[in-house]
Amino acid sequence: MLPKPIEVKALKQFELWLKYADGTEGIIDLAYLAKKQLFAKWQDQSFFEKVYIDNGSFGITWDEEIDLCPVTLYLKLKGLTFEEWNTKNLEHAAN
Repeated sequence: MLPKPIEVKALKQFELWLKYADGTEGIIDLAYLAKKQLFAKWQDQSFFEKVYIDNGSFGITWDEEIDLCPVTLYLKLKGLTFEEWNTKNLEHAAN
């Protein structure tokens, strides 16, 4: 099972700092998403700073319309695809 996010902070525009239950932490640049219409609200830094972790889904959330998958962000921090992460964990579990 992938770790859940436990902390999130908005940094400068389009950057988040995330920390996960397994100790993984780092900065993710979301500028590549900010160009899409769905994320237009991020242009307002005060809105971007309202980021939080949803209690039910553990999604990285701003409002009812904008949330990001915590698994995708975790894998991005680790620099892994899901397949790579899964293979590593299966190898570790077998040992």
